[in-house]
Amino acid sequence: MTVVRQMIETWRHVFKLDPDRAISEEDLRAVCQSGTDGILVGGSTGITYDNTARLMSGIQRYGVPCVLEVSDLSAVVPGFDAYLIPMVLNSPDPAWIVGHHRRAVERYGDFIPWELLLTEGYIVLNGNSAVARLTGADTGLSADGAAAYAHIADKLMTLPIVYLEYSGSFGDAETMQAVREAVGHARLFYGGGVTGPDQAKLAASLADTVVVGNIIYTDIGRALSTVEAVKSDAAI
Repeated sequence: MTVVRQMIETWRHVFKLDPDRAISEEDLRAVCQSGTDGILVGGSTGITYDNTARLMSGIQRYGVPCVLEVSDLSAVVPGFDAYLIPMVLNSPDPAWIVGHHRRAVERYGDFIPWELLLTEGYIVLNGNSAVARLTGADTGLSADGAAAYAHIADKLMTLPIVYLEYSGSFGDAETMQAVREAVGHARLFYGGGVTGPDQAKLAASLADTVVVGNIIYTDIGRALSTVEAVKSDAAI
């Protein structure tokens, strides 16, 4: 197991910060010093090299692990602790599964720090989210359909991370449970609609790693409360 995967395997709670969204220095400090296990940097739109580098620099002042989720090749900044490479499994467009990845390897293959990369098998289930609109993801899946994608990611593709993404709304409990039961080897990430300790506890009971994002920008106090909520939940 690589050092990067060992790090990810310890994560129960992470905050996700979007380079295209403003955050005060005070709130950034609070997020980084909250006791979270790491900071995930990423977003679907408006991501540039400059705003990504600026956010990375701010986070690194606090010594918390900082990982870039790569969504735009032009915004890949050296210096992150690791790089997560998403594959949107329920997109009908192969560009979001392997196409963009092939072009990246063709262009940058000799410079890619392979030892710092981990692949995420995304299952996107909120049709109103920016990532669903961007990738054309089939968000009308049944619980069994979502679980089937989880089985594929976990067992056929042996991906290190399965990411159940509701982005902006809290997930369907039946679907979350079905995906939980399907994943046996990968690290199961959950993201979407975690706006306080109650949602955080529920998500923590069904996923290995809970990702908290949007609430940071609207209610920093509730965002910070999710750290203890997740970490007080029994580890899966």
